Amino acid sequence: MRKKLFAASALLVAATLTLSACGSGDDSKQSVADVSVEAGSDKAATILDQPFEKPDLVLTDTQGKPYDFRAETKGRPTLVYFGYTNCPDVCPLTMSNIAVAKKQLSKADQDKLRIVFVTTDPKRDTPAALGKWLKGIDPQVVGLTGDFATIQAGARTLGISIEPTSKNKNGKTISMHGTQVIAFSPKTDGGYVLYGEDATVDDYIKDLPKIIKGQNP
Repeated sequence: MRKKLFAASALLVAATLTLSACGSGDDSKQSVADVSVEAGSDKAATILDQPFEKPDLVLTDTQGKPYDFRAETKGRPTLVYFGYTNCPDVCPLTMSNIAVAKKQLSKADQDKLRIVFVTTDPKRDTPAALGKWLKGIDPQVVGLTGDFATIQAGARTLGISIEPTSKNKNGKTISMHGTQVIAFSPKTDGGYVLYGEDATVDDYIKDLPKIIKGQNP
């Protein structure tokens, strides 16, 4: 199968469409990267030609303690997702898919893997609220909250756009955000694999053993 290279503008379009899945909007400052995918393939994973640097993020975990994302996940296979606990669909589905796939790994590999959920709605997602929500998905997932501007800046370094919470036409508070999952290599600490919201449990079951080894899925 031949490889097809998408320029930055193409990824920007894809990222904007992903953001619109949780609302609508555009972030012209969003950072992007060139990616390689196999044309005609059904792979959920997108391999980044230029991996993202791991964000220098220090936030608050579900125990109310400081969590240095870069230091705590150094040398470990890591998945990070930005979302919010009041999301009605994409966020819980994405996190559940990853959690179910994780359970198919050996105990040793489960212990190596770090799964990090960073809220895009820190006003409502307190440490206690995050802990309660994640307990129903996988209590080993690291939940992080903190200052919105800090979270937004960290997400932007990974090409993920998030916007402050707003009210929809029905008066419901929503958080618009990119729905990508970024996987970091234990070998380089670079964010080298991207998943969209269409990634399934089977996709993660197939790919996680390779990600844990720092291999391309």
